[in-house]
Amino acid sequence: MATIVPQARRAIQVLPVPGSAGSNHQYRHGRRLVAMTDLQIRPGVAGGTTAVPAVRPGLLLTLVLCGQFMAVLDVSIVNVAVPTIRTDLGASGAALQLVIAGYTIAYAVLLITGARLGARYGYSRLFQFGLAAFTAASLACGLAPTTGWLIAFRLLQGAGSALMVPQVMSLLQRTFTGAARTRALGLYSAVLAGGMALGQVLGGVLVSADLFGSGWRPVFLVNVPIGVLLLAAGARLLPRLPGDASRGFDIPGLVVLGAALGLLVVPLVLGHELGWPAWGWAMIAGGVLLFGLFVAVERRIARNGGQPLIPGRVLSAPGLRPAAAGLFAIMAAFAGFMFSFALHQQAALGHTALKAGLCSAPVAIGFGLSSMHWHRLPGRLHGTLPMLAGVFLGGGYLLLGLLLGDGAEIGAGPLAEMAVLGLIAGCAYAPLFARALAGVAPEDAADASGVMVTVIQLGQVVGVAVLGSVFLGQVDLPAPAAESGHALRTTLLVNAVAVLAAAGFAARSRRAAR
Repeated sequence: MATIVPQARRAIQVLPVPGSAGSNHQYRHGRRLVAMTDLQIRPGVAGGTTAVPAVRPGLLLTLVLCGQFMAVLDVSIVNVAVPTIRTDLGASGAALQLVIAGYTIAYAVLLITGARLGARYGYSRLFQFGLAAFTAASLACGLAPTTGWLIAFRLLQGAGSALMVPQVMSLLQRTFTGAARTRALGLYSAVLAGGMALGQVLGGVLVSADLFGSGWRPVFLVNVPIGVLLLAAGARLLPRLPGDASRGFDIPGLVVLGAALGLLVVPLVLGHELGWPAWGWAMIAGGVLLFGLFVAVERRIARNGGQPLIPGRVLSAPGLRPAAAGLFAIMAAFAGFMFSFALHQQAALGHTALKAGLCSAPVAIGFGLSSMHWHRLPGRLHGTLPMLAGVFLGGGYLLLGLLLGDGAEIGAGPLAEMAVLGLIAGCAYAPLFARALAGVAPEDAADASGVMVTVIQLGQVVGVAVLGSVFLGQVDLPAPAAESGHALRTTLLVNAVAVLAAAGFAARSRRAAR
C-alpha cells in the first residue's frame, strides 16, 4: 500500500466533474494548488454558499484505495488460517467452507444494491458506512467464540464490503477526469491484483507469528486499526458529493437480481468442495431463469416511467458490454490460475502458505505495475493494446504450462515468465476497464460502477469454480508433483482459451466505442 501514495501525488489532479454547472474556482494553499468544484459547495446560513476546498488528490485516492485493498485482501487472507480455525473451534469441513465462502457470497450478491444506495444517499456517506460495518465485523470475526458466530460475522463483513467497494469506483468517476481518471483506474487495478496476491502472504505471516497465542484471529483483527484510521481520515478528506434523493430503490429489481446472484454464486463457490451436487446445478439453472426475469422486470419498469436498478443507457454505453465480457474472461483466467497454482504448490510441491504466496507474487506485481503505467506506451498502441495483450497472454499461459507441466520445482525461469505474464495481463485489463467506463455519463457512475465491480467479482468466482474444477478433476490432492503439474498444464490451456476470447471481446469493444 505504501507505493500508492507517491504515485498518486505525482500523477493525479482533481478536476471539475464533467457536466457540472458554474465555474471552477482555485486558490493557493501554501505551495499546493487546490481545486474546488460546484459539487463541493454547500448552502450557507443566509442563502448564500460556502466553498469547501477539495482535499489533496493523493490523500483522497489513497484513502479510498486502502478501503478497496482491505476488501480484496479479505477474500484470500483467511485461506491459510483454515487448519488453525479447525483445531481451535472444532469446525467441520462444511463450516470451514462457509467461513471462507460466506464473505464472497454476501459481497457479490449485494454489490449492485450498494451502488444504488450510494447514488441515493451519497457516495462518501455510504463509503464511510460500509467501512464502519466492515471494520466492526472484522473485530467481531477476530473475537468470535464459535464457528457459527464466525460464519455470521463473515457474512456481515462481506455486506460491509459490498456497501463500501462500489463507492470507490463512483468517487473515482465523479472526482477525476481525463488522463487523471485513467491513472486512477490504473491504481485501482493495481490494488485489485496486489490484494489478491498479498492476502495469502500476509495471512501466512500472521498465522505463523501466532501473536500472543492468538492463532488465526489476527487475520481479521489486522483490519481494525486500519479501518479506524481510514474512518477518521474519511471524515475530513472525502468530498461532499450529495446523494440524489429522487433515485428510487427498484425493490422488485433488487429482490430478483439478489436472488439470481445468490443462486449463481453459492453453488459456484461451494460446488467444487462438495462434488457438484444436483442441488447446485438446480440453483445455477434457477439463477439463469431469474436473470431472464430480471431483464423483463427492468424493461417493464422503464416502460412505465420508473427507475430501473440498472438503466438501459448504462448497458448501452459505447463499448461497455463487450469490454465487460472481456474483463470477465480476463479475471476468470487470472483468479483461476492463482487458485490452481496455490493448490499445486502446497499440495504437490510441499510449499508453505508463505512460500506459495511469495512464488505467486511476480504475476501480481507485474499486473499491478502495468495497470499503473500502460498509458505511458505510445498513444498509437492504446486502441489495440487490450486485444494484442490478450493474444500474447494466451501464448504466455501456454508457455507457463510447458514450464510447470513436469512438476519440477519453481525456479528463476518460471518466476520470470510469470512476472512477464502479469505485465501482459495488466495491459489487457487496465485499458479495457478504462474503455468500459469511458462512455458512461457522470450521473450514471454509481450504476456503472456497481455493474463493473459485480462483473469482475463474478469473473473471479467463476474462474475459481470452473478452473479449480478442471484442475481438481484431474488430480487427487495431495499428489505427486508430476501428476499435479500435468493437471496444471491442462488448466493453463483452458486459461489460454479464455483470454483469447477476451481478446475478441476487446476488438468488439473498440469497434463499438468508435
